[in-house]
Amino acid sequence: MYEKVGNILKTAKESNTAAIAFICMDYVMARTVVYAAEATNTPAIVMLFPEHVTIQHTTGFEKYAAMVKELAGEVKVPIGLHCDHDYSYEAIMRTISAGFGSVMMDGSMNDLDTNIAVTKKVVEAAHKTGVFVEGEIGHVGTAADSDNDKTDLYTKPEAAEKFCKESGVDSLAISIGNAHGEYRDTPHLDIRRLEDIHAATSVPLVLHGGSGIPDDQLLVAFSKGINKFNLGTEFLGKYFQSVSDFAAENANNPDPVKIINMPEYVQSKLQPYVEGRMRTLCKF
Repeated sequence: MYEKVGNILKTAKESNTAAIAFICMDYVMARTVVYAAEATNTPAIVMLFPEHVTIQHTTGFEKYAAMVKELAGEVKVPIGLHCDHDYSYEAIMRTISAGFGSVMMDGSMNDLDTNIAVTKKVVEAAHKTGVFVEGEIGHVGTAADSDNDKTDLYTKPEAAEKFCKESGVDSLAISIGNAHGEYRDTPHLDIRRLEDIHAATSVPLVLHGGSGIPDDQLLVAFSKGINKFNLGTEFLGKYFQSVSDFAAENANNPDPVKIINMPEYVQSKLQPYVEGRMRTLCKF
């Protein structure tokens, strides 16, 4: 069933765990997440990265929102819809008008006061139609640049407290040793910093850059305030490998329309991975 992201995160917070938000660039990935969630009886979030529309053109904003809602209607488990990093008021309004009930305003590249101002403007407009808003304080950079080791980018508890109070965000993405992409070395989350941020704020906390963080660290983080966990790089990599495997296994297949069997094949390869992530990490 289609459920508001805010309600899923409320349940996660009450259960002292996190819901996984999977980056899904198309129908196959989204369907995999929805049916893995149903198989494991685990709430999940299907998440769009805007550049998959604006640059890669794998889908459209309105079509994606409608697609996820239709898929969610096929199962009994709660399924949320979220749009990841948008960077301007105008982009957020476009996303909301397309049917997304949960968005992210990433103003983390700005100074604190500017970040608060731009995020607050989005929050005030979004809340008029009941849309949930995620903000970011500190800066979650890229693993390729080893940004996860740059403590000057980490979220400061006092800044997080000020940001939440003044912007009115519904959830907060933080930087505690995590980064987007593939890590060069094993990351080490700053759990003490997480505890301090959790104590200073009341909203669900979000961990981006989930691919490659050891499970033991993730489980501790989930027990100490992380209620939404974004997973993209690893999932996309497994999608590519599944497509490659299909191509290799069918290299000598003379059927001229063999490609029509690829979506089902790919889902059969991806779904056990997604189910495994849910069973290991989510404690609803």
